[in-house]
Amino acid sequence: MKRKITIPFLVILLIALDQAVKYYIISNFSLGQVRKFIPKIVSLTYLRNTGAAFSILENQQWFFALITCAVLGAASWYLFKHIQGSKWLLTGLILIIAGGLGNFIDRFQQGFVVDMFQLDFVNFAIFNVADMYLTVGVAILLLVMLKEETNGIEN
Repeated sequence: MKRKITIPFLVILLIALDQAVKYYIISNFSLGQVRKFIPKIVSLTYLRNTGAAFSILENQQWFFALITCAVLGAASWYLFKHIQGSKWLLTGLILIIAGGLGNFIDRFQQGFVVDMFQLDFVNFAIFNVADMYLTVGVAILLLVMLKEETNGIEN
């Protein structure tokens, strides 16, 4: 029972952090403005992304809404089906749900996603907190699945 109460709280907390960072950027940066955050590592940049990762499929908001709903539905169903599963599995799913909802809120309210983190040491897409949740969540799920597959082979 405790996990069922804690999970929504964690999702809300993660979404609040994502939205707070985005609000800070919108309120304190002009569009396209760049400020050093951690010199030679990360800069903060206010960017409006109407596409997906690397700005692919720009201005396809209905497509993103459909995909987001499908992923969130599947992740939520799997989370509650495996509510007693490993903490790693639950963590990966919570991160995916929070990241998907964080970016969905932006798309629904503004028609674009606010991105802000720019890696200075490599040419990489500018991203946001929700994107980090999604990336880490997917990585955790892949590791959990790999571990389960490896355990299945050994038995």
